[in-house]
Amino acid sequence: MSRLGLPLLLAALLLALVAAGPAEFFREEFLDGDAWTQRWVESKHKPDYGRFVLTAGKFYGDAEKDKGIQTSQDARFYALSSRFEPFSNRDKTLVVQFTVKHEQNIDCGGGYVKLFPAGLSQEDMHGDSEYNIMFGPDICGPGTKKVHVIFNYKGKNVLINKDIRCKDDEFTHLYTLIVRPDNTYEVKIDNSKVESGSLEDDWDFLPPKKIKDPEAKKPDDWDERAKIDDPEDSKPEDWDKPEHIPDPDAKKPEDWDEEMDGEWEPPVIQNPEYKGEWRPRQIDNPNYKGKWVHPEIDNPEYTPDPSIYAYDSFGVIGLDLWQVKSGTIFDNFLITDDEKFAEEFGNDTWGTTKVWVGGTHNWSRVPPASLGCWGHGRDPPAPRRRQRGR
Repeated sequence: MSRLGLPLLLAALLLALVAAGPAEFFREEFLDGDAWTQRWVESKHKPDYGRFVLTAGKFYGDAEKDKGIQTSQDARFYALSSRFEPFSNRDKTLVVQFTVKHEQNIDCGGGYVKLFPAGLSQEDMHGDSEYNIMFGPDICGPGTKKVHVIFNYKGKNVLINKDIRCKDDEFTHLYTLIVRPDNTYEVKIDNSKVESGSLEDDWDFLPPKKIKDPEAKKPDDWDERAKIDDPEDSKPEDWDKPEHIPDPDAKKPEDWDEEMDGEWEPPVIQNPEYKGEWRPRQIDNPNYKGKWVHPEIDNPEYTPDPSIYAYDSFGVIGLDLWQVKSGTIFDNFLITDDEKFAEEFGNDTWGTTKVWVGGTHNWSRVPPASLGCWGHGRDPPAPRRRQRGR
């Protein structure tokens, strides 16, 4: 090989390696101050949307790295979005990841993101704007603490059939959705799997594969009774006794005046000989055939769809939320096609600032309410290595 050929070959190999690396479709860590306002667009659909502000919050692991955008006004809708180079996830894995910190101890409000097609008008984004995927935590009182995973399929928003519980504390948590081209998915919280399965099995995208045979019906002589009355059993002749009888020990009061008080009747008591309603004893039914099961047939309306996972256009990520009590911080957004890269990114961002450094006390990362009376003449507790929140 010539001296000129070798460098060209190495350059070609290097380009191939770069091309084969993970794709970062979108990444946002809010590390450049107010420049984020040039990348994120507030909707003008309504005049009173809530404002986002850049902050690390009341407590944090790193004052700069932990800065994210925070909801700042109570009882408001929020509508903010950022655009990226359009792409399709057809034939590739899609990973959506971000961190949420409800440092206000949220009582009712969303913490999810929406992925929109590239055709979305950001200035007009609102709650009814069509999206591809909605993912993330939603809390409203003690009854709703779930992770939404909603896909738009043929114009209809389809909710997952499983209940995935979200975190409801004041700390920062990492939420990850993985959608694979084999129509499987995985949901992770803090880089640990909490749910996974098949898109077809866990959402009602398609009609059922099987339906009850409309031509089949239970035979008239099909007996589902496991037990029957014993035809040989009969009620004893002395069975019927009244439930209540006059109290034999009761006596009419001496001063009872029948003209004034009416005819005296003794009070009644429970009859000790009362046996209740007679029922014949039960025996095994010799004609019992078990519970009849309606036979099923292939559903003629069912057609498999290997492309449930696929969308032709992603181009905008948005925060379309309602919050009663503001204070949620969003950070560390990532959209990629590489599961391992997303995990490493989570460890390098959320994972780094949640770790106690050197076993020293850095109380800035602990909620103020957790400090108690430390700092008022009392010693703090022994150092801990890890803190899951910031």
